[in-house]
Amino acid sequence: MHAPSPAVPDRPRLGLCCQFVRQPIRFRTTTAAALARLPRRGQLARLAEICGHNAQALLAALEFCRARAIGSFRIGSSLLPVRTHPAVGYRLEDLPGGGGLVERFRQCGAFAREHGIRTGFHPDQFIVMNSPDRGVVARSVADLRAHAEMARWTHADTINIHAGGAYGDKRSALDRLERNLDRLPAAVRSRLTLENDDRTFTPSDLLPLCRRSGIPMVYDVHHHRCNPDGLSVEAATRAARATWDREPLFHVSSPLEGWSGARPERHHDYIDLADFPAEWIGLPVTVEVEAKAKELAVAKLRNALRGRR
Repeated sequence: MHAPSPAVPDRPRLGLCCQFVRQPIRFRTTTAAALARLPRRGQLARLAEICGHNAQALLAALEFCRARAIGSFRIGSSLLPVRTHPAVGYRLEDLPGGGGLVERFRQCGAFAREHGIRTGFHPDQFIVMNSPDRGVVARSVADLRAHAEMARWTHADTINIHAGGAYGDKRSALDRLERNLDRLPAAVRSRLTLENDDRTFTPSDLLPLCRRSGIPMVYDVHHHRCNPDGLSVEAATRAARATWDREPLFHVSSPLEGWSGARPERHHDYIDLADFPAEWIGLPVTVEVEAKAKELAVAKLRNALRGRR
């Protein structure tokens, strides 16, 4: 039997993203180039070892979140590395002991569900669903399908992506994105979310598409401050929340060199309390803390927010 969970985290629920800086919890990965030096049997054995290690690390990460009353954990997309690669890709079931590996990831999902820890994915930016290149879109669909399978095992309810590039015409790029969303199976669509970015697509750009398609919008307040559109934080928060049929997901971060620095889009180790929207305090939302100090940043922000209440 697991120990009882701590009290429900304060609202909003704070989320830890992917990695740790102090805790001895590490996820392993590999590259297609490294695997290509091995025979296929050796590749599969190496991948089975890495995936087994990552299943153990994921459970340790979730146990850490439960012990610290951290309500959400973002799972890194390299949990199953190079899975859809055309030369060295694989199905988990085809690895040595693959059935057992699937069960270990399912156990992680059961643990998260039992203890009320929300899980989700934020795939790398090579997923570009609005690319004019059909090959890029096809590979993006394959990667999202693989994420949806991992999401089923790990009880993840979000697969968050950016809208992609403007390609010289933002309206056409958004229209192409909306058309390409129809290529996604229900297992992806039911978890897919769209996030405003710091250079191209603002909340105002994405909200109409999100309303029409039923795809929730992940509101990143740092990106919005870097790439404003006339909406206030309060208005963007209200509009983004309205796109969700479950607990909304937001992002917060602080600029590395302050808002007057040369590149305000770069993330600081910690969150400046002044950058956390007052409008979010007390809301039933998840806020992923995108800060380089990881679990230390979550703890520091939570303490600061408790003092602000």
